Amino acid sequence: QVQLVESGGGLVQAGGSLRLSCAASGRSFSIHAMGWFRQAPGKEREFVAGISWNGGSTDYADSVRGRFTISRDNAKNTTSLQLNSLKPEDTAVYYCARSEYNTVSKYTPNDNYDNWGQGTQVTVSS
Repeated sequence: QVQLVESGGGLVQAGGSLRLSCAASGRSFSIHAMGWFRQAPGKEREFVAGISWNGGSTDYADSVRGRFTISRDNAKNTTSLQLNSLKPEDTAVYYCARSEYNTVSKYTPNDNYDNWGQGTQVTVSS
C-alpha cells in the first residue's frame, strides 16, 4: 500500500507563494502519474495539476494555469506543486494523489486515482 504525505501548506497573503510537497512511500512511484487536487469548504474536490510518470507531460486546471507548476523527482519519490500569485479563491485543502496510469490530464476521472494523501491546508488572505 502506498502512503502519500503532503506538506508545505500555510497562510499567505494574496499575491504570495507557497510550495507544496508530497512524499510517497512504497514501490513503483516512478511508473505512475501523479495529481494535485483541492477542496474548498462546501465545494467538490477539483483537479489542479497532473504530471506523467516521467515528468514529460503536465496539465493544469484553467484556473491555475500560468500560476502553478507541478514537478516530480522520481529519485526521491516526491512530487511538488509551486503556487505563485495566490488568490483568496485558491484557499482550500490540497491533496496529492497517485493515478493508476502513467499519464493524466484534467479530464482524467477522479476514480482513476487509487491513493490519496491526507491533505494540507492553504489559506490565502486578501
